[in-house]
Amino acid sequence: MAILLSVVSMLSTLFGGFVAMRIGDRKHLVLGLAAGVMLGLVAFDLIPEALEQSPDEAFGVPVALIAAVVGFMSLHIIERAVAIHTGHEDEFGSHHHGFESVGLLAAMGLIFHSTLDGFGIGIGYQAGATVGLSVAIAVICHDFADGFNTFTIPTLYGHARKRAITLLALDALAPVVGAVLGTLIHVPEQWIGLYLGYFAGFLLYLATADILPEAHAEHPSRLTLFLTILGVGAMFVVSALSH
Repeated sequence: MAILLSVVSMLSTLFGGFVAMRIGDRKHLVLGLAAGVMLGLVAFDLIPEALEQSPDEAFGVPVALIAAVVGFMSLHIIERAVAIHTGHEDEFGSHHHGFESVGLLAAMGLIFHSTLDGFGIGIGYQAGATVGLSVAIAVICHDFADGFNTFTIPTLYGHARKRAITLLALDALAPVVGAVLGTLIHVPEQWIGLYLGYFAGFLLYLATADILPEAHAEHPSRLTLFLTILGVGAMFVVSALSH
């Protein structure tokens, strides 16, 4: 099941890339909705499940929450290190040919992160079918944004369209590889809790630091905000129905 859902997430990535080639001016609405879904998943599903799987504490703080902060900070550090923030590409100006390596590095980061997403689906299914499905829903939603960015960023930094399409194809395959690994490698329960916590922090950073600013960058519209709230609400309903 995990591998089947990772194939859906592969298609979502490809669809994101396809939309990036075609969408023009409406991407903010899709990104707003994707961010809402991710925030809802973190709050209503991943964090509660991580606390349940890893109830241990360190100095009175649940270790799963420490893992979430580590997940949040690690992505922040990686982004700072490669000196790119997908929400503020314009700082470099459009089509800067001196920044090809930045575009390539960012795309490689997205591909690695898509592999972790697929791994997350596999691990989620080890925690239970409900968790696996919820993680898969979020991964599918945000892989759309990943595919979108994997195509957009390299082209923005002076890469040829052909290379951007190759990177998009690799990004699309990555979650399937990750899901196979996540299904084959058995992980002890408390480790699953820590991973889910880490993954929650990771998604929280993506939603708040990357996707939301990008969604509101050029169009601070009420509709985008409404779609974000709708995404959060939808995940609340999904988690309420599954419990």
